[in-house]
Amino acid sequence: MSTHSTYDLLRHLADSWGLVVMTGIFLGLCLWPFRPGAKPLNREVANSIFKDETDV
Repeated sequence: MSTHSTYDLLRHLADSWGLVVMTGIFLGLCLWPFRPGAKPLNREVANSIFKDETDV
């Protein structure tokens, strides 16, 4: 197998399956905070900025 045909093969895989894999990862990361078990953690993180605040 010559280097030119190896390049063509890798380029074809990156253009087709690479795009599918990157889209899947992107969608997975976008949907991760909305999974059912994440609600308590999301609430804790959202309120963490008020942790050290005292009432005046």
